[in-house]
Amino acid sequence: MKWFETWLENLAGGDAMTLFSLHALLVVLAIVVFNYMLRHVLLRFGKAARKADTFWELALVASAKRPLSVLVWVVGISFVGQMAQAQTDAAILAFIHPVRVIGVIVCLGWFLTGFIGNAKEAIIRRRNARGVKIDRTTADAVAQLLRIAVWITTFLVALQSLGFSIEGVLAFGGIGGIAIGFAAKDLLANFFGSLMIYFDRPFAVGEWIRSPDKQIEGTVEDIGWRLTRIRTFDRRPLYVPNSVFTTITVENPSRMSHRRINETIGLRYDDISKVKAVVENIQAMMCEHPEIDQDLPVVVSFDKFNDFSLDIVVRALCRVTAGAEFQRAKQDILLKIADIINSHGAEIAFPTRVNLTRALSPVDA
Repeated sequence: MKWFETWLENLAGGDAMTLFSLHALLVVLAIVVFNYMLRHVLLRFGKAARKADTFWELALVASAKRPLSVLVWVVGISFVGQMAQAQTDAAILAFIHPVRVIGVIVCLGWFLTGFIGNAKEAIIRRRNARGVKIDRTTADAVAQLLRIAVWITTFLVALQSLGFSIEGVLAFGGIGGIAIGFAAKDLLANFFGSLMIYFDRPFAVGEWIRSPDKQIEGTVEDIGWRLTRIRTFDRRPLYVPNSVFTTITVENPSRMSHRRINETIGLRYDDISKVKAVVENIQAMMCEHPEIDQDLPVVVSFDKFNDFSLDIVVRALCRVTAGAEFQRAKQDILLKIADIINSHGAEIAFPTRVNLTRALSPVDA
């Protein structure tokens, strides 16, 4: 090293500024080379972990790539700054050490938050691959709470490293929290709304929800601390503040145990003699249909004399709840009802109009 230093001094020709520039250039070159080697090592380690299917190692590698690269640059640049501080008495260079400490702390917090997110996704994928159902909403809530705890701890440790008293910061936070609470009441309302969603769990990610109070209907894609993202059926994203869910009624059709069939079939008045047989045949068909829950009431009966039809009500609960499957089952039932009506020589009624001009006699006309 002494020989190398002597060689650099001779190369600089005794000029201190040129010697510093050479040192800085060598440090930057070392940073680039070390970063390249670090990425290569992490890449090989990641391939080995992927081959061995060890999700903890994969989460570590995925979380460490960018923070480690930034950490190398922070340490290297701070080293250059220390060399510059030795050459000059510039006051701004006195901040090199605290900036390096804060940079290291932030990189560590960055790595931990990334590891929490990657570990959550890895655990969910591993459980799904094994056929074990995991509540993604709960997993997201726990991961977000852990990330918030990491960043709060990072902030307090950074302040402590700069010489601030944590006790004083906490005391100031208690006093200033009142003013901040009034200024950000909507933000806090959304935060507590998200907590209510996580605790009460009226819906989860992937479920279909709707509200009779608001024009809200679709599939839940993400539950954040401020907003819930819902994908409507025409594929538009709908962003709903979480505080809204504390004041509205929310229906969760995804958790239905049954879906109701409630239809009114009208026969012509000319088919009054055939109503009883049609009702009995429909009742028998409904009681034998595989998609109808026979443990719950199945109602098929003549209901009333309508303006232009004899109304038969058909009410039952279907076992299938998914939209497409339910529509197929309902279609099959309605077509079978139509076949029963046709088999008795009856017809489904429809509104008719009478030409009053023709109906009246010539004298009345």
